[in-house]
Formats: sequence, C-alpha cells, structure tokens
Amino acid sequence: MESRGEPQPQPGNRMSQGDSNPAAVPHAAEDIQGDDRWMSQIWRELFSPLHALNFGIGGDTTGHVLWRLKNGELENIKPKVIVVWVGTNNHENTADEVAGGIEAIVRLINTQQPQAKIIVLGLLPRGEKPNPLRQKNAKVNQLLKASLPKLPNVQLLDVDMGFVHSDGTISCHDMFDFLHLTGGGYAKICKPLHELIMQLLEETPEEKQAALA
Repeated sequence: MESRGEPQPQPGNRMSQGDSNPAAVPHAAEDIQGDDRWMSQIWRELFSPLHALNFGIGGDTTGHVLWRLKNGELENIKPKVIVVWVGTNNHENTADEVAGGIEAIVRLINTQQPQAKIIVLGLLPRGEKPNPLRQKNAKVNQLLKASLPKLPNVQLLDVDMGFVHSDGTISCHDMFDFLHLTGGGYAKICKPLHELIMQLLEETPEEKQAALA
C-alpha cells in the first residue's frame, strides 16, 4: 500500500537526482586524448566558422560532464546553442540512470545558461552485431524521447543515420572499431547537426532583430 504520509518521487525527475543516481553524480575525468581528434576537416568546415568550442573528452560519462559544469566550464561565455552528446561510456549504469544523468546535465545547463538552446544527440548503436550495449543505448534514446520534451529549451536529435544494416551489423566504414566513427561516419552525423544548429541560430531573438533591422 502507498503511504500517504511520505512525499512521493516526481515522475521524470527521479533519476536525475544525484543522491539516488550514480550517473548524476559529478566526478572529474582525465583528458588523455586531448582535442586533436576533433580537429578534422569536418570540424573546420562546419563548426569552426560558427566559433564553436569543443569541451568533449574521450571516455566521458554523464558524471564527468556534470563535474565540469559544476566547476566552471561554461563560465565567462554565453553560447546560443549547446550540443550534448554523452552516455555511451556509462558502462556501470542502467539505461534509466544514463537517461537521468543526461536530464541532470540539461537541467544544469538550463540553470547556468538559460538563453541557450540545447541539442541532445541520441546515442549511437555499437558493436558489430546486436548486443546488450546496443540495446541499452536504444533504451536510453527511448527514455529521452519521452522525458526531454518536458524540459525547456532542449530537443533530441536522432543521429542513427542507417548505421545498422538489414542483417543487424554495423560497417567498419562507418565505425572503424564498431564504436568510434570514421570520417564518413562523422559526416553522416555532423551535416544534419549543422543544419539544426543553423536553424536554431536563426530563431534566436538577436537574429530576428537583425533580420528586421
């Protein structure tokens, strides 16, 4: 029976609370790969002209991103659009916890950068053949599709551009190790992402005023 004397958890907010969700607890990450992997032709062509900054670190988990956000990563800047892509490295967490960790990141960004529009990229399938990690990422995406529309200034972008073939396999031409993207794999994702970013930039009040002037 339900106890009427105790407060009940609020739907959609339960897993984004750090005290009950390990994926929503901030902790630091060591940058072993550096930023070089992003300095590709795709980045230079599509995102450098937008004065974009890349804060991603190889092996990032939701907790790592939360730690950096809580320790000043977005201070002294005022971005119009913020892209969040994290979760596939949360190996110790359930799909519900990972989705909750991503929701916690969105809530914190909304607090720190209320003017920014947030794009959350869906998690990609992984592994050459169907496997539990691929199923977990798919469940995270399903949970985010249900939860993110309830939060302000955020939308989910499905970036699974046909990476899984009809026989359930992923090509090494898209993911060289069936996890990390090749240049061709990045192109499939970055082009629609760039289009959405441009669309959101045109919708900002500053852009509208400039267009009317």
